[in-house]
Amino acid sequence: MTDTLQKFMFEDTPVRGELVELSDTWREILSRRDYPRPVRALLGEMLAAAALLSANLKFNGALVMQIHGDGPLHLLVVECDAELKMRATAKLAPDAVVADDITLTELVNRNGNGRFAITLDPKDKLPGQQPYQGIVPLDGGSVAVIIENYMMRSEQLDTRMWLAADDQVSRGLLLQKLPTQGGVGAPSSDDALEAWDRTVMLASTLRPDELLSTDIQTVMRRLFWEETIRVFDPLSPAFHCTCNRERVGNMLKMLGQEEVEAAIAEVGHLAIDCDFCGQHYDFDKVDCAQLFAAESTVDALQTPGPSRH
Repeated sequence: MTDTLQKFMFEDTPVRGELVELSDTWREILSRRDYPRPVRALLGEMLAAAALLSANLKFNGALVMQIHGDGPLHLLVVECDAELKMRATAKLAPDAVVADDITLTELVNRNGNGRFAITLDPKDKLPGQQPYQGIVPLDGGSVAVIIENYMMRSEQLDTRMWLAADDQVSRGLLLQKLPTQGGVGAPSSDDALEAWDRTVMLASTLRPDELLSTDIQTVMRRLFWEETIRVFDPLSPAFHCTCNRERVGNMLKMLGQEEVEAAIAEVGHLAIDCDFCGQHYDFDKVDCAQLFAAESTVDALQTPGPSRH
């Protein structure tokens, strides 16, 4: 089974679709953490959703999806860049007890303070360009509904998603209604709405167990066999973590020299593990001194000297 994202268009209608199938990427993520079953399902659905949304990004950067929870699940993060390189992690409360039948509300929005965020983080930041973040309440009983509501509020795009994940695979289907373009041969607004309603109705017959047990090409044929569809070249999502020693060092510098030196004095060294891939980084007293010495040198070089007349 190869990880695949398949884009397609319904001919002569302003509706586009995508199907994604993640097996190697998903198992790579699960091999690094032992999550309770409801957290695995939620994380897997978010992974599929991130791939589906990232496939239409028109910039060189990453899409980061986050759920901040006030229940047993405190944080869920999925990141996917323009090349569909992906990573994901989740953090639970230290004393979290997660029953198999727990609802999404009980898991992440128990006190009504949970929120969902999507961040677009450009890789090659131009002058004045900053990451864009949209934040909305956890409005919906599933990841799919939460994202659908977000897309309508933030992007004014009719979007429908069908997501499912188990221990072996994460799959998803996305449909989007595109703005209608005027001109000769363009569908009328009534025809466009009828086409959208029809494709959504067909897709809504897809059950979660069917999505999990059927490859995406078969799913597309079963759902839309009467439709005329244009299929594009498939894309290949893959697991990839962007952590490295330099980035961890930059994180330590953001904490400040005083706080880092206090931690070193207490435990002798700093042991840091990447939440996404588990890579271990160790910084001793000499390593940390070099971090801040290098920063001081850069500051000194950037400080103008006295003017001479």
